[in-house]
Amino acid sequence: MPDPHPHPDLVRALARAVRGDVEADATARALTTMDASNYRRVPVAVVAPRDAGDVAETLRVCREHEVPVVPRGGGTSIAGQATGTGVVLDFTRHMRRITGLDPDSRTAVVEPGVVLDDLRAAAAAHGLTFGPDPSTHSRCTLGGMIGNNSCGAHSVAWGTTADNVRSLRVLRYGGGPSLHLGRGLPDTPPGLGDFAGAHLALLRTGFPELPRRISGYALDALLPENGPDHARSLCGSEGTLAVVTEATVRLVATPAARALAVLGYADESAAAEAAPGLLPHGPLTVEGMAADLVREPAGLPRGGAWLFVETGGATPAEARAHAERIVRAADALDGTVVTDPSRMRTLWRIREDAAGTATRMPDGGGEAWPGWEDCAVPPARLGPYLRDFRALLAEHGLRGTPYGHFGDGCIHVRIDFDLLTAPGVARFRRFSEDQAGLVVAHGGSLSGEHGDGQARAELLPRMYGDEMVGLFTRFKDLWDPDGGLNPGILARPARLDENLRFAVLPGRPVDVTFGYPQDGGDFSAAVRRCVGVAKCRTAGAITGPDVMCPSFRATGEEAHSTRGRARLLHEMLAGEVITDGWRSTEVRDALDLCLSCKGCRTDCPVGVDMATYKAEFLHHHYRGRLRPASHYAMGGLPRWLRAASPFARGLNALARTGPVAALVKRLGGIAPQRTLPVLAPRTFRAWARARRAPVGGPAVTLWPDTFTDHLSPEVGRAAVRVLEAAGRTPVLPGRGVCCGLTYVSTGRLDAARAVMRRTLDRMGPLIGGPVVVLEPSCAATLHTDLPELLPDDPRAAGLASSVRTLAQYLEEYAPDWQPPRLDRPVAGQTHCHQHAVLGDAAERRLRERAGLTGELSGGCCGLAGNFGFEKGHWDVSVACAEDRLLPSVRAATPGTELLADGFSCRTQLDQLAGRRARHLAEVLAEGLDGR
Repeated sequence: MPDPHPHPDLVRALARAVRGDVEADATARALTTMDASNYRRVPVAVVAPRDAGDVAETLRVCREHEVPVVPRGGGTSIAGQATGTGVVLDFTRHMRRITGLDPDSRTAVVEPGVVLDDLRAAAAAHGLTFGPDPSTHSRCTLGGMIGNNSCGAHSVAWGTTADNVRSLRVLRYGGGPSLHLGRGLPDTPPGLGDFAGAHLALLRTGFPELPRRISGYALDALLPENGPDHARSLCGSEGTLAVVTEATVRLVATPAARALAVLGYADESAAAEAAPGLLPHGPLTVEGMAADLVREPAGLPRGGAWLFVETGGATPAEARAHAERIVRAADALDGTVVTDPSRMRTLWRIREDAAGTATRMPDGGGEAWPGWEDCAVPPARLGPYLRDFRALLAEHGLRGTPYGHFGDGCIHVRIDFDLLTAPGVARFRRFSEDQAGLVVAHGGSLSGEHGDGQARAELLPRMYGDEMVGLFTRFKDLWDPDGGLNPGILARPARLDENLRFAVLPGRPVDVTFGYPQDGGDFSAAVRRCVGVAKCRTAGAITGPDVMCPSFRATGEEAHSTRGRARLLHEMLAGEVITDGWRSTEVRDALDLCLSCKGCRTDCPVGVDMATYKAEFLHHHYRGRLRPASHYAMGGLPRWLRAASPFARGLNALARTGPVAALVKRLGGIAPQRTLPVLAPRTFRAWARARRAPVGGPAVTLWPDTFTDHLSPEVGRAAVRVLEAAGRTPVLPGRGVCCGLTYVSTGRLDAARAVMRRTLDRMGPLIGGPVVVLEPSCAATLHTDLPELLPDDPRAAGLASSVRTLAQYLEEYAPDWQPPRLDRPVAGQTHCHQHAVLGDAAERRLRERAGLTGELSGGCCGLAGNFGFEKGHWDVSVACAEDRLLPSVRAATPGTELLADGFSCRTQLDQLAGRRARHLAEVLAEGLDGR
């Protein structure tokens, strides 16, 4: 079928026929041009059906208009099968219901948009789970898992998705009634009943025997001795045969307790060769990875590669004993058993984030991409295969970081292909052809988990031969004679070097303001960081310090996820769907609800920094144009507060007068629901100038940020008390120093750089010594934005490297100082900027030494500087606070100390919960006064 172009008749017909959402605007189309692969295809429209009736109507209308249809779940497919030129069916908005869960039969009935973690959470109440668990379990859908025949880490115990599907209800592009498919069920498309019988010999001999054979169509499921099982034959068909509207899936008993044996080996080949010998011990997982995937110290056993072998048991002691037996039986250099749940989560996070972290070479040497992400060989052949694979990479001058499901012989790897130039793409093709030959020589499958898609389907004849691939095409035609479902995938595939998503990007670096040091100064490279694994789309419960992505968690909309915004920026640079560049209203509207929390800078596996991209975009978007009132009011906050300071008492009185406050908020673009902050009658600087400081020890620069100086000087006074108690002499720099935070967050980057240069001039000789910054957002700005906006000024890098939080400074420069014992529980929130940029390890240790017990919540408070004060952001701001911060505060027991080092966090708690939180410095200072 021809690739169609947007047509108003189609969209009108869909809107009349479908009760769900029909979108053909630039934003909707731009958000679905890509999945998590190297490929890009521009759709005509996106339909989010409400039920199977909507799906049937969409197929009817598209058939009448000769427009293809692409079913799509979470969009995390790595081979390109979730992209298409027709109408995209987005099941994640409405068709995400669990319509039945029977613990007795251990089955669940789900719609295709159900997120795997939601099913697992529902099943967990009955001691059950869905066995397959890809690393994207927090956002991938059951429909997508069926389409790809997904597996995950626990497949050695519970098999692939196909092993866990009981029956499917599907609709065909050509129309007709819904078919109910499964072992022993009579429904089949016309002509399919005789298909297997006519080709028994080929179907019995043409498929390799290995646990992770995902490539091609599963025609062997049609053999009489295998059922036939038409539901199983549809698993892994990548949306090319029929559209799943309901699935009945098997659930398995989950162990009451788990333990993790971590085994160290000399290298990945040694680990791979050891993996099959562990399978007789009945592990739940046998996962492998090498040292070049571990970017930070993780407390792993001695070795250059590791196996993660999870065990289960009825009790913690039984699970641990099982793991200890495996450690004793393994021929490993070193090994340990981990039973602490938080420690296990930390280790599993390293493994689960690999799909993202592997996209950057460990030595900073460049980008790496999927394409040969998940080949599989018989587990006994994995060691020799990996050695040959490494040799093939070297032969082509390529590098990659293998990891994956060693127990099943399935390897994931991102490779540093050059997909930007014609010679690089040609090498990508040559390597792909050679790699296909290598996998087949080892008796393997081109795909062991993520499907063939566009990345490998062209090479299926090398694995199966022309006769079997011919059967694949006939099978496709029996199901979909019009060729309307996901054309170009699996049967009659597009070439593996067509439709590459990088081809549309500018060939030269874009003129930008930030330095983008991690991306060679190239804004396109920064945007390319997003590979689509969509960790930012996690909507379920989160434990731990993670922040990303608060706006998606509040709205549930792709456009307000980090991935969605990155996709829109990609399409802005491409200029095909979004055509007005930096003036794009589509990008502006998507970025409007970005809180600039910087959570993605750390939590995104590839380090997308949407806060920086937003500031860059706003800088260009409003250049030479009138800005929103809030950009002037809150973007210029330091200047306004300095001017207002002498009149603080009178202005505070006026701000409490209803009509005056309403006028100020209307003129300043401030949300009417907000209460204006109270100005300090006496600034922190004024207090510091007036007091007679004791003669003390070594001097330390204490940064007088705008918020501490004018809005919460009690924090500064407390910090002075603590530093002096630690034997230090706080010194404030001269007037006029400012980090430029508010100018950066509103995209006024010319003003930000001017402020930063003036600050560097006035800091003078103080640059080089430690600088204690009490406000986390200001510390983060000095640490990251300052050197990235002034990359050519060595003073910027010097000041950035000097920034310390109070806890970091005390730990580094006054390690023997003993804080007061406070002995009380704490609640509150770690500032999102501190989590993302500075880390809070020193704060945790200081709290522990002071007897402050308990954990602070992650997430973002929702105020986030100017964001929560801006008109139009109130609902999202409150939703972000209600996600984690406010529930944790409400759950706190009486006498719990509420901690929040950020002014925004304290303000949000005050205005939404009526609770006063304090900076850690205030709590410590109070303890000192009580000694």
